[in-house]
Amino acid sequence: MEKRNLRKERIGIVTSNKMEKSIVVSEVKKMKHPLYGKFVLNTKKYVAHDEENTCKEGDTVKIMETRPMSKSKRWRLVDVIERAK
Repeated sequence: MEKRNLRKERIGIVTSNKMEKSIVVSEVKKMKHPLYGKFVLNTKKYVAHDEENTCKEGDTVKIMETRPMSKSKRWRLVDVIERAK
């Protein structure tokens, strides 16, 4: 049995689901500024593949790294952690 490489996983909030079978997930990190010591919010956006179009805006989801599916899509949806209210 072949061993697969470890794949990166991220948890974020769906900010857009306007595309077919695609979502945009924003991951927000709190980072300490190296010089001033103040905590700054850093946002990173990922385009992920959502096969069944199940996600809505505001959902908290888990995504995993995968092969390139298009020009910008390199992540896929693993599961929905929490639905938007």
